[in-house]
Amino acid sequence: MTHPRVRRVEVPQAARPAGEFATADYASAFELPSRQARSLPPEQWARATFEDAPPAVRWILLRGWTLGLGLRMGPRQSPGYVLGWALTESGSASVTLDARSPLIAARNVVVVDESGVVWVTFVRYHRRLARLVWAAAAPVHHLAVPWLLGRAGRNRTASGGARS
Repeated sequence: MTHPRVRRVEVPQAARPAGEFATADYASAFELPSRQARSLPPEQWARATFEDAPPAVRWILLRGWTLGLGLRMGPRQSPGYVLGWALTESGSASVTLDARSPLIAARNVVVVDESGVVWVTFVRYHRRLARLVWAAAAPVHHLAVPWLLGRAGRNRTASGGARS
């Protein structure tokens, strides 16, 4: 089930990448409207979204990323990673998480501004099979990201902005 306030939106200009992902084969963006979004920096939104998910959900995510998509994940407990995604850029307005496999390169960009939090995903295919694999994964992605982002927003509100 998706969060009722999280909605699919156009990829914001602030999240549009240069380089490899400028011509992504897939892009999606989900927004959690919140006037208090800036109460957490983008990295903490990313951590709250992935790392504060229930253990069973984290297990399913990791299996889907590693077994389903073949992504090579880093150490989950390292400050340079967010649930295994490499933290490649971190600033006051956005954070970028990357992971790769022989099939795909994937990037998540979390943008925080005065109107809310936007979670953007880009995928580049490296092989023909990647299109089929992502076609199977995309419906799960379209359910998981809004639910996870909405949950992070609810938890942030319930805890007064602090990460538990």
